[in-house]
Amino acid sequence: MMPPDKPQDVARVLFGILTGAAVLYCLLSGVRTTADCLSEEKREGTLGLLFLTDLKGYYIVLGKLAATSFSGFYGVLAVVPMLAIPLLMGGVTPAEFGRMALVAVNTLFFSLSIGMCVSSLSRSARKASSITFLLILSFAALVPAMGALLAFFLKTSWFQPLFLLPSCGFSFYMGFDTPYRAARGAFWWSVGIVHGIGWLFLVSSAVIAPRSWQDRPAGARKLRWRELWKLWSYGNSEERLAFRRRLLDTNAFYWLAARARLKPAMVWAILGLLGCAWAWGLAKFGRDWLNLGLYFTVGIILNVLLKGWFASEVGRQLAEDRKGGSLELLLSTPLTVREMLRGQRLALQRQFLGPVMAVLFIAVILMIATARETAIDQEHIFFTDVWCAGMFMLIADLVGLYWVGMWQALVSKNPGRAASASVARILVFPWIAFSLIALLMALVAF
Repeated sequence: MMPPDKPQDVARVLFGILTGAAVLYCLLSGVRTTADCLSEEKREGTLGLLFLTDLKGYYIVLGKLAATSFSGFYGVLAVVPMLAIPLLMGGVTPAEFGRMALVAVNTLFFSLSIGMCVSSLSRSARKASSITFLLILSFAALVPAMGALLAFFLKTSWFQPLFLLPSCGFSFYMGFDTPYRAARGAFWWSVGIVHGIGWLFLVSSAVIAPRSWQDRPAGARKLRWRELWKLWSYGNSEERLAFRRRLLDTNAFYWLAARARLKPAMVWAILGLLGCAWAWGLAKFGRDWLNLGLYFTVGIILNVLLKGWFASEVGRQLAEDRKGGSLELLLSTPLTVREMLRGQRLALQRQFLGPVMAVLFIAVILMIATARETAIDQEHIFFTDVWCAGMFMLIADLVGLYWVGMWQALVSKNPGRAASASVARILVFPWIAFSLIALLMALVAF
C-alpha cells in the first residue's frame, strides 16, 4: 500500500510551483505591459491630444491600466484550472487556494501600478522598463534584505518584520497554511500594505500624467551633465573619429551597435562591485563566509546578471532601428543581412566576451572550493556535475538568447518587450515546463 501522505506531499509541491510561477508572472507584468504605455504616447505626441479633450488624468490612467491589464489578468486566470489538480489531490485547503489567488491578483495590481507611475514620468522605453524592474525588485527583495542587514548589525530583530511587509514574496510565503496559522495578522498586513503601495503609485501617475506630457527645454545644468555623459560614452571628436574608422573597417553595423564605448566598462564595473562585496564579507566574517550556500548563491547571481544584461542588449539596436524607421534605410544599402548579424555579434563580443570568460573562471574556482568542502565522494561528484552543468547552460543560454533576441527585435513593439520575450522563452518557460514535467512524472509514479 502507498503511504497516505505521499499524494498530499506531491500536491503541496505542485501547488507551490504553480502559485509561485503565477505570482512571479504577476510581479513582472508591470515591466512588460504598463512600463511603456504612457511614455510611448509621449514619444509619438498623442498624449497631449488626449488632454485637449474633456478627459481627466485619472480617466486616461485608469483606461490605460484596464487596456494593458487584460492580458496579465487572463494569464493568471488560465492558471486557475491547473490549481484544481493539487486541490483535488488533497494537502491543499480551499482557504489556502483563496489566499494564493488573492496574493496573485494583488501582486498584479501592485506591479501594473508601479509600471504606470514610471511610465507617466519617463519618455524612454528602456529607462521606464529598467526603473520599473528596479522598483519592483526593491520592494520584493532589497527592502527585506536591508531589514536583515540592519537586524544583523544592530543585534536586534524587533523591527525586521516591518521590512518584510511591503514584499510580495512575504505575502506569498505567509499565504501557505503553516505560516498563516502561526501569524495571520502578518499575512493580512502584508497584503494590505502591498495593495496600498499600488494605489499610491496609481494615484501618483494620475497626478503626474497631465503635468509631464509637455516638452520642456532642458536647463543649463542638465545640458552640462548630458554633454559630460556623451563625452564619457563616446569620447571627444578625435577619439570618435579613430574609433569609427576602426569599426567601420571591420563592419558597418558593428559601429552602429558598439558606438558607446562605456558599455564594456559598465559590465566590468558591476562585476568589480560584486567582487568588492565578496572581499568585504570575507574580511568581515572570515572562514564563516566560505560555505556551500554562498558559493552557489554567487554562481546564480553572476549567471542571472549576465544573462539578463545580455538579453537586454542583444536586439536593442535592431529594435530601435526598426521602430525609428532606419532599418529600411539599412536594408536599402549594400549591407547584407549576414553582415548585420555579424556586426551585432561582434558588438556583443566586445561587451560581454571578457566578463563571460571571467565568470566562467570564477565558476571553476567555486567548483574547486565546493569540492574541498565536501568529504563524501557521491556529494563531490554531484556538486561537480552541477557546476559543470551551470557553466554549460551559461553558454547555451547566451547562444539561445542571441538568436531569439534577434528574432524578437524584429517582431516586438519595442526593445523592452523584445528583451522580456527572449528571457521568458529561454530562461523562464523551460524551467517551469521542466518542473511541471518532473512533478507529473512523480505523480504518475504514485
